[in-house]
Amino acid sequence: MLPSPQDIRKGIKLASPAELSHFLESVERRAYKQALYGARDEQSALDIVQNAMIKLAEKYADKPVNELPMLFQRILQNTLRDHYRRQKVRNTWTSLFSSFSTKGEEEAFDPLDILQDSDNQSAPSGPESSLEQRQMIAIIEKDLSQLPTRQREAFLLRYWEGLDTTETAAAMGCSEGSVKTHCSRAVHALAKSLSAKGVELP
Repeated sequence: MLPSPQDIRKGIKLASPAELSHFLESVERRAYKQALYGARDEQSALDIVQNAMIKLAEKYADKPVNELPMLFQRILQNTLRDHYRRQKVRNTWTSLFSSFSTKGEEEAFDPLDILQDSDNQSAPSGPESSLEQRQMIAIIEKDLSQLPTRQREAFLLRYWEGLDTTETAAAMGCSEGSVKTHCSRAVHALAKSLSAKGVELP
């Protein structure tokens, strides 16, 4: 049974599991459409909505029912922003290996320094390329664990966290030249691994 207005105002009646479930069912379709407009991919939209619902249930299940709509929207928007950030990172990685292939094994070279975005690489990819991209990223993420520690740190700070060379050097406690060397070696190792697995770089 839904809480009375008096109980809600007093902050006494909190959402029961049944009420939380009913709320999630009532917003699921609208949330999916909202996520689909932003993500432009059905599977990604489903994942975004599911993750937002799980976060609401885990962190705010004991909140009053009248607070759930605003909380859920806030979580959904944050989850969408996280998706955009990951998508931008993944598109950057795709371009990164392509640009690196033209530089050979130059040791003190950071591919991100000359990476171009003339083709709007940071925009969400279309459905036709999303599966191929996810497969490539899955290989990269697996191979990252095999890199030497400093190479992995430099790669993640530069290409995942989005730090520039100076910030990465400060975080790692080394010179900017060392950051570029670590990045160059990391990208070369990952590109070589992709090639060995039959992944064609754009």
